Amino acid sequence: MEWIVENLGTILITALLILIVTGIVLGIIKNKKNGRSSCGGNCAHCNMCASCRTKKL
Repeated sequence: MEWIVENLGTILITALLILIVTGIVLGIIKNKKNGRSSCGGNCAHCNMCASCRTKKL
C-alpha cells in the first residue's frame, strides 16, 4: 500500500495517458467505419492513389 501512495502521481498520469490514447484510437476506428479518411491529399506519395475517391486536378 505504501508503494501505491508513493507513486500515486505517476499512476494517475499513466492512467490519464492510457485514457487519452484509447480515445484517439477509438475515434480513428469510428471514423474508418463511417468511411472518413485521414488522407492528406498528396496522391504522389500514396500507395492507394488508384483507389482514391477524390478526382485529380
